Amino acid sequence: MAVVETPRKPATSLAQSQSVYRSFGLAVILTLAVGVAVGILSKLFAGASAGTPGSAINTGDTAWVMIATALVMLMTPAVGFFYGGMVTSKNVVSVIKQSLLILGIVSIQWVLFGYSLVFGKDVGGIIGSLNFFGLAGVGYAPNPDYAGTIPHLAFMAFQATFAIITPTLIIGSFAERIRFRTLVLFVILWSTLVYDPIAHWVWGVGGWLRNLGALDFAGGTVVHISAGFAGLAAALVIGKRRDFKQGQPLASNNVPFVLLGTALLWFGWFGFNAGSALAAGALAVNAFVVTNTAAAASALTWMLLSWVEHRKPSAMATATGAVCGLVAITPASGFVGPMASIAIGIIAGVVTYVMLLLRSKKTKIDDTLDVCAAHGMGGVVGALLTGIFAEKVINSAGNNGLLFGNPTQLGIQLLSVAVTMVYAFVVTFILLKLLSPLGLRVSPEDEEAGLDVAVHGEEGYRL
Repeated sequence: MAVVETPRKPATSLAQSQSVYRSFGLAVILTLAVGVAVGILSKLFAGASAGTPGSAINTGDTAWVMIATALVMLMTPAVGFFYGGMVTSKNVVSVIKQSLLILGIVSIQWVLFGYSLVFGKDVGGIIGSLNFFGLAGVGYAPNPDYAGTIPHLAFMAFQATFAIITPTLIIGSFAERIRFRTLVLFVILWSTLVYDPIAHWVWGVGGWLRNLGALDFAGGTVVHISAGFAGLAAALVIGKRRDFKQGQPLASNNVPFVLLGTALLWFGWFGFNAGSALAAGALAVNAFVVTNTAAAASALTWMLLSWVEHRKPSAMATATGAVCGLVAITPASGFVGPMASIAIGIIAGVVTYVMLLLRSKKTKIDDTLDVCAAHGMGGVVGALLTGIFAEKVINSAGNNGLLFGNPTQLGIQLLSVAVTMVYAFVVTFILLKLLSPLGLRVSPEDEEAGLDVAVHGEEGYRL
């Protein structure tokens, strides 16, 4: 009777398996140690986020801001679907995964120190102090400096969603080639060194642009211009995709994903803009109406232009146009009326369409999903038009624009735009150069295989 020998694993394979298990065991131990350490330290913050609500709390305002917070949170994975449909089929998982990664990273950064850097006690008009570190003192009682009728915690949570979505927008500029571990570090550093200072300048009490009178109701400069021009810097530093060809249209793998992402973004944007009123009142209604109107005007503008250019009304163009209109109305939504929002949507639609066309046809910059054209230039147009169409009668906390007898406001808006563009671009450029020794992009082999399988070991489609 023959003896059948059991096949033995090669020594190298066995050694590799043992190494993996050792690394996994060490990771488990270290992660648990961090969790235990944080749990012990949490005693130092006991009660720091509580406090007495007081009679100033308005339940209607609080409910609306909590709903708006959930709506804006939904926008981050919506960006993942919007971008995921535009990239190649071998990179769809990576883009959606990156959006969820940023949701996790910035949520923790915001609680630890990000919120304090933006809305903490002002330091020279440049940055907030760490008096709210770990949300110490951010509790049930309202903070009258920002929102006097809702718990301070509710305001913090709402603002967190803006900090989360901003770096998420940037990933469209280097889609299909960014190295994952470098992305993790980049998000932490960019949020801290770019987003937090700009947000404090514009929104924080004592911020120098706020003191000048810059108007940005919901993030045209803070979110969209900063992300757009950071994306441009990232595209330049990281470089082109291996198969990039000037003028070549996107190899969109799933147009329904793009349309789904657009629908979710449009829906969530009502929380983005109307929620920025921080109360369930007339100003929120105005922001709600002009948000929808500008999006519609820009969507139709893009559809028309694509129809003329390609002889077919593109669904992708219509969806992208809607997003560009939403971007442009963001800084103006609490300061302009419905008719002005139509003008903003049309003008922004034309500018962003032409900028995307120029980037694609006339330059060799591989801003893969045109973050700068859509968000950067959309934000620029919206911020400048705020300085033209703003009406103090709509929002007494704002100011009149050029059209209503105050040309100075346009100058302030122009300064705010220029400073945000330059700061976001320069700091992002330097930051990525400093990170370059770690490797900014995946290997040529991994890029060819696609990040879904090469980086995450998962496929978007199994047909």
